[in-house]
Amino acid sequence: MNDTKTALVTGANKGIGFAIAEGLGAIGFTVAVGARDDVRRGEAVEKLRATGVAAFGVALDVTSDESVAAAAATVEQAAGRLDVLVNNAGIAGRTDGGAQDPTTLDLDVVRTVLDTNVFGVVRVTNAMLPLLRRAESPRIVNVSSNMGSLTLQTGPILAAYAPSKSMLNSITAQYARRLSDTNVMVNACCPGYVATDFTRFNAPRTPEQGAAIAIRLATLPDDGPRGGFFDDEGVVPW
Repeated sequence: MNDTKTALVTGANKGIGFAIAEGLGAIGFTVAVGARDDVRRGEAVEKLRATGVAAFGVALDVTSDESVAAAAATVEQAAGRLDVLVNNAGIAGRTDGGAQDPTTLDLDVVRTVLDTNVFGVVRVTNAMLPLLRRAESPRIVNVSSNMGSLTLQTGPILAAYAPSKSMLNSITAQYARRLSDTNVMVNACCPGYVATDFTRFNAPRTPEQGAAIAIRLATLPDDGPRGGFFDDEGVVPW
């Protein structure tokens, strides 16, 4: 069996996803760059390879069952197994015209956000689980947000995005419970408020700082935590 570990990062063509891919590549992972856009995906793979990272592209639209199934086949063909899955792809959703004000909430926006942020994670995770089960120490990391914390209630009022992260945390706990007697470890992380196009680059943290917690959870020892929600400081109450 090939000794090189393989990590698939969804939404890896830019921002935090790219930084996670870069960080995992720097510690020896072969990185599968999951992204919808062919051009951006290709550019990301080239950028990673230019820094010495072993990387390959995986066409991946997390909202499409067909695309996700094809992506699993691509990873299987390229690597034979999957050691780490980082479910990073996420969207904030439209906010114009009170679309995410709970009193004028656009339910189509909620559906769209859930389709990527929650259903997308389920689609990708379940498609990749057979490959993860072939690994010695498989890890799944779901990139969440403390905006989904019912305890902290932080950030602006975004009544599609924030609940999508609450649900993602809950789904993460369900996976961890279901897989508790296996070697597949599942956790969620909050990268913090990071300067990316997601935040219009108006935020204090770099993508590299945001990626650090995901990389840590992706490389947890076998006795590490399961079903938790973590940031740089430790456990996030939720």
